[in-house]
Amino acid sequence: MAASSIARSPVNPITRHVICRPSPSDHLSKTSVTIHGHYPKRCRHVPLVASLHGDTTRNNDRNAQALELRRVLDDFPYDVIPNDPTMLPTPLSSTQLSNSVSDGSRIRVAYQGVPGAYSESAAEKAYPNCEAVPCEQFDTAFEAVERWLVDRAVLPIENSLGGSIHRNYDLLLRHRLHIVGEVKFAVRHCLLANHGVEVEDLKRVLSHPQALSQCEDTLTKLGLVKEAVDDTAGAAKHIASYKLKDAGAVASATAAMIYGLNILAQDIQDDSDNVTRFLMLAREPIIPGIDRPFKTSIVFSLEEGPGVLFKALAVFALRQINLTKIESRPLRKQLLGASDDSNNGYPKYFDYLFYVDFEASMADEKAQNALRHLKEFATYLRVLGSYPVDTSMI
Repeated sequence: MAASSIARSPVNPITRHVICRPSPSDHLSKTSVTIHGHYPKRCRHVPLVASLHGDTTRNNDRNAQALELRRVLDDFPYDVIPNDPTMLPTPLSSTQLSNSVSDGSRIRVAYQGVPGAYSESAAEKAYPNCEAVPCEQFDTAFEAVERWLVDRAVLPIENSLGGSIHRNYDLLLRHRLHIVGEVKFAVRHCLLANHGVEVEDLKRVLSHPQALSQCEDTLTKLGLVKEAVDDTAGAAKHIASYKLKDAGAVASATAAMIYGLNILAQDIQDDSDNVTRFLMLAREPIIPGIDRPFKTSIVFSLEEGPGVLFKALAVFALRQINLTKIESRPLRKQLLGASDDSNNGYPKYFDYLFYVDFEASMADEKAQNALRHLKEFATYLRVLGSYPVDTSMI
């Protein structure tokens, strides 16, 4: 945010109509839930420290009942960024999930990191009227959505320089959330330090491992020792909180403003084309359309054999469907093939999962036919989401 104090935002009454669709294995009927609330016109940041007032229950008619959530820190002001970093919202940890509530006044979006993180900016781009909720770990953000503590999560999945975020690929399979959108965010790294500290005073620099690798050339020329931490904004917060004089941080200009740091250098990434793609996750899928470009994400596994992967990818090529991403991940705790004397007692091969993004909507008949074809020889197939393509860039 550009100012240290902003007046209370006006609010608009919004009625949200939520359709709860249990998975087929639950054998439950569809439930409709209407939530009334007031949604401010801009983001605000609030601490999330409270208590949960119940568990999700189902009545005899098999209707899903949403958790009643409310906020307990009513005295925290709207749209205020205090000068003291300790007054900023702290990340929601896994242990706090069972003690967190919300009044549901507007859409709440979880992201990993602390205020000032690039993920927070991506969340605000994806949902301009959101209430951004920081989480300590990626797992926590997934759990927060599943347990109705937040409405959405915006999490990174790949970077144009650093590649895929493997942890989030694994979590997509572990959790039953749906991809409902994507957002691409241009990352511009800055070298930050406390006021009065010059570049010559720095001996080390703190940041997320990917941020450090993306600024490898610049940091090497400066002769700085690189120290990895959980996230970029967390590095900036640490530098400010401990008033370090020999250390800097690689983070965003927003983080510099929030934590009162000085920007020693801007755009220090080695490649100017540094873009991170984020996924927008929700409890329920969206209904895909054909009125605009759509992308579909799936995950599947195959039996081992010659040409099996070629056959899997051919179902898309035969129908002129363009693939934009393919990622393989080992299927944990499962090995295929028996061991024998020829391989010294080790398994012959591992079982892999293949994550694929392709440019087509599930409302398109050719996409449906491609997946029917794939299902004929895939040992596992799951649609993670069919969602609009993000064609914008900031």
